[in-house]
Amino acid sequence: MPDATQPDDGRLHDLAADVGARLRRVGQMLVTAESCTGGWIAKTITDIPGCSAWFETGMVAYSYEAKQALLGVRPETLLKHGAVSEETVLEMVSGALIHAGAGVAVAVTGIAGPGGGTADKPVGTVWIAWKLRGGYPLMRRFQFDGDREAVRRHTVAAALEGLQKILTH
Repeated sequence: MPDATQPDDGRLHDLAADVGARLRRVGQMLVTAESCTGGWIAKTITDIPGCSAWFETGMVAYSYEAKQALLGVRPETLLKHGAVSEETVLEMVSGALIHAGAGVAVAVTGIAGPGGGTADKPVGTVWIAWKLRGGYPLMRRFQFDGDREAVRRHTVAAALEGLQKILTH
């Protein structure tokens, strides 16, 4: 059961509905590129009736091989910086726009736990990037607390909140 500090399903639904309304206003479609969330952003979006008017596709790229094949992440980026890095999330968000017809993209990669963390990248480390076609990407590193469910839930909320911000300008 989520604790009080986590966004609940109602909050995620409201965020997704608002992102959809913003995308409709600007006449854009969205593509998601997800790793640690395993498609949860796309699931939250497709819970909104009528989302086919503003959601094009979602790609879940968990392994190195999938990040390379689906999103065009360079092998040398993964070898040098790892899957959870600024460099990788930037290539993921750009690759999502290259491989889809959408005009807006969000990409997430992180360590949801309970294992997999290191001193430099502890459990809860998440990189999120947002990009409008033809624009410059925005990205941010987050450090979320909690178990695997909490980290993933916080990531979905942060991804949607970031979309709200880039669709405001």
